[in-house]
Amino acid sequence: MSRTNFQELLDAGCHFGHLKRKWNPKMAPYIFMEKNGIHIIDLHKTVVKIDEAAHVLKQITRSGRKILFVATKKQAKDIVSEKIQAIGMPYVTERWAGGMLTNFPTIRKAIKKMNVIDRMSTDGTFATLSKRERLQVTRQRAKLEKNLGSIADMARLPAAVFVVDIQKEANAVKEANRLNIPVFAMVDTCCDPTSVDYVIPANDDAAKSISLIIDIVCKAISEGTEERKAEQEKEEVNTVVKKESKNSDVKDFSGKKIRARKNRRDNN
Repeated sequence: MSRTNFQELLDAGCHFGHLKRKWNPKMAPYIFMEKNGIHIIDLHKTVVKIDEAAHVLKQITRSGRKILFVATKKQAKDIVSEKIQAIGMPYVTERWAGGMLTNFPTIRKAIKKMNVIDRMSTDGTFATLSKRERLQVTRQRAKLEKNLGSIADMARLPAAVFVVDIQKEANAVKEANRLNIPVFAMVDTCCDPTSVDYVIPANDDAAKSISLIIDIVCKAISEGTEERKAEQEKEEVNTVVKKESKNSDVKDFSGKKIRARKNRRDNN
């Protein structure tokens, strides 16, 4: 996995923090200087942190587990939904439903309800409903799709949560912390980083900054997925080879026994 490019982070504006008066003192280790009343993030530390986070995310994906992405702010939602959908990971870009992690069985029931409605539309059940009932069911399906459609394939709790703007997504971070799920996040100078396991100090308001960091993360996850596929294919080939070798040994052993019996008969 290649090292993150410092110049790309600079060009994307990842170094711009918030106004000095809005800063959180706990972000002091990641702040380089103040300029025109705005804190400037130390991108050398951002490079180290994002490479560390990307390596861990790659290993999680390589093990076959899922990473949930959470970004409901206007600047991030379209970027995240487009890029994360392409790599097949679950994401939340609409409203965070309370208990999405801590009350996961209930969320799974809601997703199953969505699947039941889909079956109703194909097995002819819709035709037996009145126009008003059909409208109610259709609206319910649209609401479920909007809020939960992007996590429909998440059959169990994710192995990690990646958050853009931990202030806006405070509920998601709290739920992940309560369940000891590792939190990866873009953290700006106005935020408290103590609730995040893997801090990526960066501008979480600019679309270019968000897009670049999500690109780096997606690349690491894609590499992990490809390595997992390669390992599975290798295991399948080894299994077939062992099976064929075993069958060959059985045939040889049977052949030897037949020849041994024939030689005994001839000698007698």
